[in-house]
Amino acid sequence: MLMKKIVLVLFLIISLQQSYGQGCVSVRHFGVCSADITHSTFEKGDIQAGVNYRYFKSFRHFRGTHEEPDRVTNGTEVINHSHNWEYNFNYWLSGKTNLLLGVPTQINTRSSLYEHGRTERHTTFSRGLGDIRVGIQQWVVQPGSKSWNIQLGSSLKLPTANYNASDIFYNVGVNGSPEVRPVDQSIQLGDGGLGVILETQMYLKLSEKVYLSTGAFYLVNPREKNGIRTFREKLSPTLANEAIMSVPDQFSSRVAANFSLSPSTGISVGGRYEGVPVYDLIGGSSGFRRPGNILSVEPAYSYMKNNLSISLGLPIAVRRERPQSYTDLDYQRTSGVARMGDAAFADYAINVGIQYAFKKKAKETPIFKIP
Repeated sequence: MLMKKIVLVLFLIISLQQSYGQGCVSVRHFGVCSADITHSTFEKGDIQAGVNYRYFKSFRHFRGTHEEPDRVTNGTEVINHSHNWEYNFNYWLSGKTNLLLGVPTQINTRSSLYEHGRTERHTTFSRGLGDIRVGIQQWVVQPGSKSWNIQLGSSLKLPTANYNASDIFYNVGVNGSPEVRPVDQSIQLGDGGLGVILETQMYLKLSEKVYLSTGAFYLVNPREKNGIRTFREKLSPTLANEAIMSVPDQFSSRVAANFSLSPSTGISVGGRYEGVPVYDLIGGSSGFRRPGNILSVEPAYSYMKNNLSISLGLPIAVRRERPQSYTDLDYQRTSGVARMGDAAFADYAINVGIQYAFKKKAKETPIFKIP
């Protein structure tokens, strides 16, 4: 009976913990910071707190699904390094319902030639608080009572981040002088929009040690543009319709098979699909954005001792696409000339999570999560 309960809490859906935006396509550090997928050992008044760390390096350029390897060969690639920490807190109103709070912080760098007069490579930088989210999650049935369950949730994404982070750009001012400008959209700390995150997760128990899980979220950003200048029209007159940053929607989904190795350890093998759409669900889609999507294979490992859980995930990109954006299509319609921008993607991301549960009553049943 004890082992049955142990296995019952094996799996946690990765996509509802956080999103792995991997490059110039700005899939930001959102998602649901659910502590575990069944909540079977949580009761009213219990709290779980933790932090997730994510890192990636993007440098491979794509137009459509075609990679442009000459960018790396010629040393003209854009290189982003992104470090993200999300501090998350969950408070249980009951065994089925919990409130959540996610507070992201970031350190980002971007090295390029084209943003600095195309003659010298320089690095721009952003650091600070991201967009905070608050929300609620609700399971359909009491976790642990059946071999399946479905959870629904929603959160508000608050525009708490600086979406006009700026740095020095070289060789772009009068007579080639340096000039302070907003950093690229891919390393901005936020998007300036008040958004709504809609989410779901579900699981199905196949045996005592094997479960299937799936989950998804969609960020609805009704605001069309945030008023921040990109200076892309200075690069070329054909980019005049990309002078102001867009406030795009984003999405992430994942399916996984989860396996129990012991009462305290487990592994997960899943597939993740995430990205930024060309068109928003609500509101306009104009302004500069890099739409794109990433399909990844994601192995993960987790360990738990008492109320402490530690997890590691490694999404590895197997397909990357940068489709035509709204502004690409708009320019093509008005000029009759085809245009497709590019975007840089990472090969993989690294995610490490640490969570600790503060419980009103001692529980004998250990739990652990897949990150």
